[in-house]
Amino acid sequence: MNQSYNFNAGPAVLPRAVLEQAQRELLDYVGRGMSILEMSHRSQEYEAINAEAETRLKQLLGLGSDYRVLFLQGGASLQFAMLPLNLLAPGATADYIITGAWGEKAYEEAAKLGTARVAASSQAGSYRILPQEIALDPQAAYVHLTTNETIHGVQWRELPALGDRPLVADMSSDILSGPLDGTRFALIYAGAQKNLGPAGVTVVVVREAFVRDAAGPLGAALPTMLSYATHLKNRSLYNTPPVFAVYLLNLVLAWIEELGGLEAVAARNQAKAYALYGAIDRSGGFYRGHAEPAARSQMNVTFRLPSAELEQQFIADAAVEGMLGLAGHRSVGGVRASLYNALEPVAATALADFMGEFLRRNG
Repeated sequence: MNQSYNFNAGPAVLPRAVLEQAQRELLDYVGRGMSILEMSHRSQEYEAINAEAETRLKQLLGLGSDYRVLFLQGGASLQFAMLPLNLLAPGATADYIITGAWGEKAYEEAAKLGTARVAASSQAGSYRILPQEIALDPQAAYVHLTTNETIHGVQWRELPALGDRPLVADMSSDILSGPLDGTRFALIYAGAQKNLGPAGVTVVVVREAFVRDAAGPLGAALPTMLSYATHLKNRSLYNTPPVFAVYLLNLVLAWIEELGGLEAVAARNQAKAYALYGAIDRSGGFYRGHAEPAARSQMNVTFRLPSAELEQQFIADAAVEGMLGLAGHRSVGGVRASLYNALEPVAATALADFMGEFLRRNG
């Protein structure tokens, strides 16, 4: 098998050890003579997976019994609407800190359903920096931010000071990428297909008291499947969950534990990012990173070359060398290397070396 390095932004690379375990268990899970793909979500085997995944995730985030983990569907995009539908009561406001395209989408969805405010935005600077001034409503029902913006390659490495306002975060692209005090958040949501597992399951980590008595704009008319209370009461088993996706997510969490936890994951990710940003900074301007250094993402390294033609040549030549998924998002172009948890450090080293050689040939 030829060596390939998967830099796709999502669905993204999964740990090889996880894929190999899933392969071994695909036809016969724990001696049952059938695949986990065929098992009832009411079976003891699946309920054990569901519970184990919740326990592991809470432990990694340092959370106690006041927090719950939900395994839902619909991606982070559905959470853009579920949040205000559940938490933005008539007359209430929510503050949105916008640092990229996904923050924009979250805000726009909330604005359709209630009163949402832009508390800060870096749009005027083409999403190259993080906002320095944040104007918060002291009565805001919650403050929302996107911890890592995949399209523009901008990341909050340290959270802004928000006082005691409930903090809600879309962490789809950097969840579990390093140590995190989960207790700072009232609610975290994340599509799994970047750092947690395959596409098909969305994780919602919530302080139970935050949503227990919440009343959104629809009140009792809120559809059952869009209510956090429904899924809390039924332990994510109100309807058929994405069984195989949750199974794989649980294996990924076990893999993180075996690596040494989030400290070890952070060290891997820092080394990968250092290799690529070093190649950019040594290029004399041939490679131009989109984000300012203080806002650079460790998950998504975005950069441009002197021309669109060179960018296409770079992507094509890299693919010949087995480096796949390097095209920037269709809305902005350029080059993007996604360095999610499961990407091995050797991949980033290989790409940095290729960048140096491409510069030598074309600079």
